[in-house]
Amino acid sequence: MAKVVCVLYDDPVAGYPKSYARDDIPKLDRYPDGQTLPTPEKIDFRPGELLGCVSGELGLRKFLEAGGHQLVVTSDKDAPGCRLERELPDAEIVISQPFWPAYLTAERIAKAPKLKLAITAGIGSDHVDLQAAMDRGITVTEVTYCNSNSVAEHVVMMILALVRNYIPSYGWVVNKGWNIADCAARSYDLEGMQVGSVAAGRIGLGVLRRLKPFDVKLHYTDRHRLPESVERELGATFHPNVESMIGVCDVVTINCPLHPETEHMFNDKLIGKMKRGAYLVNTARGKICDRDAVARALVSGQLAGYAGDVWFPQPAPKDHPWRTMPHHGMTPHISGTSLSAQARYAAGVREILECWFGGRPIRNEYLIVDKGRLAGTGAHSYSAGNATRGSEEAAKFSR
Repeated sequence: MAKVVCVLYDDPVAGYPKSYARDDIPKLDRYPDGQTLPTPEKIDFRPGELLGCVSGELGLRKFLEAGGHQLVVTSDKDAPGCRLERELPDAEIVISQPFWPAYLTAERIAKAPKLKLAITAGIGSDHVDLQAAMDRGITVTEVTYCNSNSVAEHVVMMILALVRNYIPSYGWVVNKGWNIADCAARSYDLEGMQVGSVAAGRIGLGVLRRLKPFDVKLHYTDRHRLPESVERELGATFHPNVESMIGVCDVVTINCPLHPETEHMFNDKLIGKMKRGAYLVNTARGKICDRDAVARALVSGQLAGYAGDVWFPQPAPKDHPWRTMPHHGMTPHISGTSLSAQARYAAGVREILECWFGGRPIRNEYLIVDKGRLAGTGAHSYSAGNATRGSEEAAKFSR
């Protein structure tokens, strides 16, 4: 029987919810491209419950213990000697989320001789050293598409929040003010702006489709060009690379995976090629942007605003400059962990586990690394290598 270590974020500060704001969540039949939602044989939770925190346990305990497996759930994942590191030597499966990632570095993988499967409860497996996983023959999976539309909605919200200067305006109300001039001094219409997406996969395409009704001019770049019919539908202009796109855009949204080719892509040089006063939104991965270059660009005015919910490392240290830089709209990594999304990624994790324990193939779209190579979605979206360097700084959050 297997030992399963599940790393989840902490419970709400007021305790695990006894009730919820809504009685249910909408039921979806399939994703926009026709892919079916997760199809586990059964679930042991009610959709709409908080599943991604420690007490939620992704709804897995009953299922795993009925099969004779051991489940360890913890949020203690970063400092040397943390609970995660203590449990790794005899763990066969590690489950983690992008929002509170269990960084599986080469060093940690070396300390886990029994590790066979790493599951991302969500999308984005850059917190695993993929090269080390390939070298060790560890299977890496994620629940592709489970929260892509959740993130796309978050992107649109953040674009509007920046362009319309929503967050400072809300602040005036909270502080009992009525400072209309202060609110309007940095507020613009999104209508007519040039908006570009770095990548047009499930999230990027979802963003472009949601923005089209705002009467903006759409642009995108991706190593896999969209079909001509989709470009016509959106009125979207394809650019062969990021550099050729960002110079024409008033708003740039980053929607590509983090891997060695995209690490620190938005540095001083690239940001310097953007329009002065452009907005940058990043719900992909924090490490795609150079942390200090973004802060400098906001101070200088090269960027009019930066918003996102992804940081590096996660959780971000309390002295991370993105907490205090001007004109930002940062949130913790929440875009893909709405209660609606949690129901899908928890069900997807269970589907993967059912396949694993039953000796059945895992869906190709859920595979990132398999049999020592990039596979499935991993082969389409990632490049070989390691993007976990520097993750040890996450330990500073709890100091």
